[in-house]
Amino acid sequence: MRFIGIIPARYASSRFPGKPLAVIHGKTMVQRVYEQAKKSASLSQVVVATDDERIHDHVKSFGGHCVMTSVDHPSGTDRCFEALQLEGKSEYDVVVNIQGDEPFIDPGQIDLACACFDSSQVQIATLVKKITSLEELQNINTPKVISDIHGRAIYFSRTPLPYCRGKEISEWLNLHTYYKHIGLYAYRTDILEEITALKPSALELAESLEQLRWIEHGYKIRTAITLHESIAIDNPSDLDKLLPFT
Repeated sequence: MRFIGIIPARYASSRFPGKPLAVIHGKTMVQRVYEQAKKSASLSQVVVATDDERIHDHVKSFGGHCVMTSVDHPSGTDRCFEALQLEGKSEYDVVVNIQGDEPFIDPGQIDLACACFDSSQVQIATLVKKITSLEELQNINTPKVISDIHGRAIYFSRTPLPYCRGKEISEWLNLHTYYKHIGLYAYRTDILEEITALKPSALELAESLEQLRWIEHGYKIRTAITLHESIAIDNPSDLDKLLPFT
């Protein structure tokens, strides 16, 4: 199978304008993500998909591969599909959507997502990680995942799921194993085309989680458990999180 890694990178972020060009110890965010993705043993190609010429020119300046996409995409998933079309949809079997705000993403996580496609029945894959702190469990910015016995996601929520009836929330981690979602997606190319044609669903609008649209329309999301902690940068103050990694 041929896998392409696509890094959506837009300039106009409300919480962190110009985030892909933020400099982290001598290299920009987008360069660090790109270089980490290139270390993946599974990817045949890595491309940055942007709507901004400054990002495009910068990626070209360090020798990276970049394509210009529309400014109107509502999500990174939609931007990935346009980039796939520009790269040649028939050339690849699976698209890996690599978050552009994780400058120290572990290449092994990309390989783990790719390894999920060992069956032709797998449509979409993503990663999950065990939750180890009460703070993380209660954080609404950390989506939680529950999966069936076959490792397919049943639901994603910003609230802790499942609910441990009759027990104080401080006890929940001792009673059940909770998982959080790691926002790395991989999709078969035909499935990516289908899901980008879907309209937002009721569950998605309620939780503000795009992946619920796919589940609500009957698509199956396979999950794989990672032990690696991913650090995402949502706003400038989050750069302090990177100190242990530099």
